Amino acid sequence: MTKPDFKTYFLEGIHNFNSRKFWEAHESWETLWLEAESDLEQFLQGLIQIAAAYHHIQRGTYRGAPRLLAAGLGRLEAFPLVYCGLDRTTVVAAARGHRDWLETAPKEPLAAGEYPKLRVPDEAEVAPTPLQW
Repeated sequence: MTKPDFKTYFLEGIHNFNSRKFWEAHESWETLWLEAESDLEQFLQGLIQIAAAYHHIQRGTYRGAPRLLAAGLGRLEAFPLVYCGLDRTTVVAAARGHRDWLETAPKEPLAAGEYPKLRVPDEAEVAPTPLQW
């Protein structure tokens, strides 16, 4: 059985995340996570948890979001902010702020412009190391 094309699914997840289609981002990255090896599995799981948290925030089901943000941030901590060609600097900062915001029991949802976006400086750099994939 062949593995899914990493770049295709990874970029699809980023596009979905940036389009605020968080569940779809989760699904794209989960396709890769199920086949990942070594530390790449942890990196992908962190992204999946962040996407799942924003899915809950978007739906207004805040209860599980702080836990998912904390778990995702914790998994991603071990990796540089630019990893596999993905710059998640803005998302990490926003997720920390949104985790704190959720502790205030917000009454109003996030505005569309308040959701963070992932950045890919150079698509040619989007790839895990051969030992990871």
